[in-house]
Amino acid sequence: MNAFDPAALECLAALADAGSFDRAAQQLSITQSAVSQRLRSLETALGRLLVVRSRPLRLTEPGKVLLRYARQMQAMRADLSRELGATLGQDERLPIAVNADSLATWVLPALDPVAQAGLRDGYGLELIVDDQDFTHDWLREGAVLGCVSTVAEALRGCSAVALGTMRYIAVASPAFCQRSLPGGLNRSNFAHVPWLVFNRKDDMHALWVAKAFGVQGPRLVERFVPSTEAHVRAAVMGWGIGVMPEQMAAPALADGALVGLFPEIWIDVLLYWHQWKLRTDDSSTEPALRAGALDRIGRALIAGAREALKPAPG
Repeated sequence: MNAFDPAALECLAALADAGSFDRAAQQLSITQSAVSQRLRSLETALGRLLVVRSRPLRLTEPGKVLLRYARQMQAMRADLSRELGATLGQDERLPIAVNADSLATWVLPALDPVAQAGLRDGYGLELIVDDQDFTHDWLREGAVLGCVSTVAEALRGCSAVALGTMRYIAVASPAFCQRSLPGGLNRSNFAHVPWLVFNRKDDMHALWVAKAFGVQGPRLVERFVPSTEAHVRAAVMGWGIGVMPEQMAAPALADGALVGLFPEIWIDVLLYWHQWKLRTDDSSTEPALRAGALDRIGRALIAGAREALKPAPG
């Protein structure tokens, strides 16, 4: 058996997506025994264990390396099918990882033309959400073909393009300020009032406090609200202070539902678009942004970000 047999690579990708042999078999419309056999043949041909049979199963480091190759093959097949006018199967998808704040503000408008084209061309677009400091891990492990990330350096075989800067500001409702901050937010009370936090990976509130008051590693009262839309709503309802993107807070600031705290203090987060180089272009040293589904996604995100975000420094 060819070590890089396409059917076996499809099984590996399905196992990574589904997390179990039975769900991978359902996804591929084959038997669980066939999935096991193809994986075993792939591992035998390579002489490496690719999948740890746990619940849920997980890929070994060699498995993650091979998964990256499988994802690139899926994307190239999607391009080829589109160019030949073929209709892709429902399992054909182009997964990319984005941060929740970008998804809630500029990503969907930027991707709308691509998503509409995908409906016509027959490929699926999958958006995977994680913190902007962690989306790059999905790319490194081969789970996605591209990501919006704070990481500047491109992986080998990938390109990286600066998208722009997302600015985060601190806001609260007038009622909250009147009730909990009668003298304003200051060094004596910032540790005693609640701060809205997206999840345990989110440290934007701590970064803002550190910048505003010169306190490193501040210990804060946290209220976790793991939804960007609910984050704004919780701030408007007076649950606590939120540190959120300007674009997200703008409507509530405009109608007085929120007020800015220390408007001169903000946190700027520079975002980058990373994607696998599925083709090369020896005539240019610039990141390759050519035709093809993944390239169209990249171009759309770059154009959308440059309209919605502040320019990257330099």
